[in-house]
Amino acid sequence: MDRPHWAPPGIDISVPSVSRIYDYYLGGSHNFEVDRQTARRAMEFMPGLPKTMQANRAFMRRAVRYAVAEGITQFLDIGSGIPTFGNVHEVAQAASERARVVYVDHDPVAVAHSRAVLAGDERTDIVPADLRKPQDILNSPQVTDLLDLDRPVALLLVAVLHFLEDGDDPYAHVAELRDALAPGSLLVLTHASYEGIPLPEEVASGTVQVYRDARNPLVMRNRDEVAGFFEGFELVAPGLVSMPLWRPDAPEGQEDAYAFAGFAGVGRKA
Repeated sequence: MDRPHWAPPGIDISVPSVSRIYDYYLGGSHNFEVDRQTARRAMEFMPGLPKTMQANRAFMRRAVRYAVAEGITQFLDIGSGIPTFGNVHEVAQAASERARVVYVDHDPVAVAHSRAVLAGDERTDIVPADLRKPQDILNSPQVTDLLDLDRPVALLLVAVLHFLEDGDDPYAHVAELRDALAPGSLLVLTHASYEGIPLPEEVASGTVQVYRDARNPLVMRNRDEVAGFFEGFELVAPGLVSMPLWRPDAPEGQEDAYAFAGFAGVGRKA
C-alpha cells in the first residue's frame, strides 16, 4: 500500500477514518484507499451520500453567516474534519474581519492538514482533541488564547454527534460545553437520521453497518433524540428541520432528495 507523502508519521493507513471518508464524499484529496473503499461500500446502500454531505456543508456556511449577522465572531468547531474550500474560518472571516475560529478534531490527518492550511492565520487554530473530553478542549491553549468564553461563541457540532454512541454519554458532553458558554451563544448542529432518507430503513441500515464494520459506529437518532441536544438552548426559526430547509439561499425544489436526510438546527443559549 503506497503511503502518501502528506500522511503524518505513525498513521495506520489501513484503518478508515470518518473525517477522511467525509473528505472523499466532498471530492477532497486527503483520503486513503481504505477510506475510499469504505465510502464506496456505504454508497452501495445510499448512493446519494455525497449530496447529503454537500447539503451539510451548505447549511454550515449559512449558519456561520447567520451567527456573524447576530454579532457573534467567535467559533468553536468540534469534529471539524479536513479543511475544504468554504470552511468555517473562510466564511466567518469573509463576513467579519474580527472572526476567530478554533477547530477541533482527533484525526491526525485532519489536524496536520488544518495546520498546513492555517499557517500564518493568527485568528484561527486547531486543537487535537476529542468531543468525549470537553475539558481537554475548553482548557486547551488554542481556546484560551483565541476565544473569550465570557462572550458569545458559536459552537459547531456538525455531523459529529452521530459518531458518539449512547454509551459515550453524548448529551452530557454537549451539556458540559453548553455550561462553559456565555449567554447568547449559539449551538449549530446537524445529525444523521433515518428520517428524511429517500430509502426504506432496512436498505439505509446497510450504510450504518458499513461504518460499524469499519470501527466507526454511526448512530441514527430520531427527531426527538436530536432535539434533546438543544436542552438549555432555544431553537431559532425555523427550528429543527432538514438541512435544505434551514434558511435556504435558493428556492425550494432545487435540492436532491438525499439532501433532506437527517436534521439541522441552531439554538441560542438563554
